[in-house]
Amino acid sequence: MDDLLFSSARAMARAIHRREVSSEELVSAHLKQIEKVNPAINAVVTLDAEHALAQARRADEAISRGETVGPLHGVPMTIKDSYDTAGVRTTAGTVGRRDFVPAEDATVVARLKGAGAILLGKTNTSEMTYSFEVENHVFGRTSNPYDTSRSSGGSSGGETAIIAAGGSPFGMGSDTGGSIRLPAHWCGVAGIRPSSGRVPRTGHVVGIGSTADSLTVVGPLARHAEDLPLLLAITSGPDGRDPSTAPVPLGNPASVNLAKLRVAAFTDDGWASPTPETAEAVKRAAQVLADAGAQVTEAVPPGVEKAFDLFVRVFESDGGFPGRQALRAAGTADADVTNHMDWVLEGRDPQPVSAEAYSMIIDEWDTFRRRMLAFMQGFDLIVCPVNAYPAMSHGFRHRDGGALMRNFSYTLAHNLTGYPGAVVRAGTSPEGLPIGVQLVAGWWRDDVALAAALAVEQATGGWVKPDISF
Repeated sequence: MDDLLFSSARAMARAIHRREVSSEELVSAHLKQIEKVNPAINAVVTLDAEHALAQARRADEAISRGETVGPLHGVPMTIKDSYDTAGVRTTAGTVGRRDFVPAEDATVVARLKGAGAILLGKTNTSEMTYSFEVENHVFGRTSNPYDTSRSSGGSSGGETAIIAAGGSPFGMGSDTGGSIRLPAHWCGVAGIRPSSGRVPRTGHVVGIGSTADSLTVVGPLARHAEDLPLLLAITSGPDGRDPSTAPVPLGNPASVNLAKLRVAAFTDDGWASPTPETAEAVKRAAQVLADAGAQVTEAVPPGVEKAFDLFVRVFESDGGFPGRQALRAAGTADADVTNHMDWVLEGRDPQPVSAEAYSMIIDEWDTFRRRMLAFMQGFDLIVCPVNAYPAMSHGFRHRDGGALMRNFSYTLAHNLTGYPGAVVRAGTSPEGLPIGVQLVAGWWRDDVALAAALAVEQATGGWVKPDISF
């Protein structure tokens, strides 16, 4: 059972279908693993154990009757606490929603359940998902399973921590500035920020609208990259409720010819220099693709060094109003707001932005996207760091006057473009921490990003079991 516990969701589904293991046995094993590891990392904040076991027994009965089942039939999952889950508490890490129980599932949750997956529980998130650290006044802090003195990353850090520690094979994250990719990098798992407009956000706490609307996407996280294409296929496509979701077909990564790819690889964006081991992981990933026949060129997208400053100005251009509005809707009082929300509510300049300044910010954003689009005419894929550093110790957000936030420029750039970006582990720091690499393709070419991620993971080994003896 231990080998199966740390295998892929696909392998678990096959084992259930072949009756090599029952869904009830598998769900029970995951619940025991959560019980073992969660006290040290605080990743799972709400369990639905009895219902999960009942669902597993029903899944086993269906198998015994020879009924047709979905691709995830009987496989357990966890879901980030920013997604609505019918009958299961959904707090989004904010005090005003401490006891909120939704009546219906978010679209992606409903689709995963429709494919046969069984919800074990909810995982911790930054308050309203607005921080690269997972800490809130409802459930506290989530720690990294590779070193509990360090952050798991945010805002999907609860999800990645429990996946890395074997308590769940997969789940769903969300990403406004890197909240899928950064935690995947810091916790050594696989994830993808899909193309903007690929997956509906209905039922996610960061709703639809405002200037920053296109920055936010939702997407899957898993221990093994082989699960990502299936999870993305299940959750993609319009739902008739999120107007940003487009009916664009999802390509099959298996049909991507790596030998025909034109790859731009760079280790330093000119804004935040990475650790030597991070740079080596990127070079290693680029070499994997070169060995597969891809044409790899050292090239830095023009203007990418301006991405951090531009992202912050785009994000702050609304003066923090949507953040305040969301907190009011949740019923969270000012005194109950965590200090990790400060840049959302006030930013570096709490004064309202003039119409002229706002227009100039949007013009700069359009210019950035045009320059990146022109760059991508010569390339199919970008290989670069996810972050300049591996997992940092708790509280990094407020150390050194906030200077460490510079290291997050590598993910912010591609929220501005809307391009899909996959992350897989490709290296290890001297402290034994995971190092991921970011594989960014052109808009709607999620299949290219996934194909590259699969190749890099296979060659470099991907996820490594943490010391979960604690």
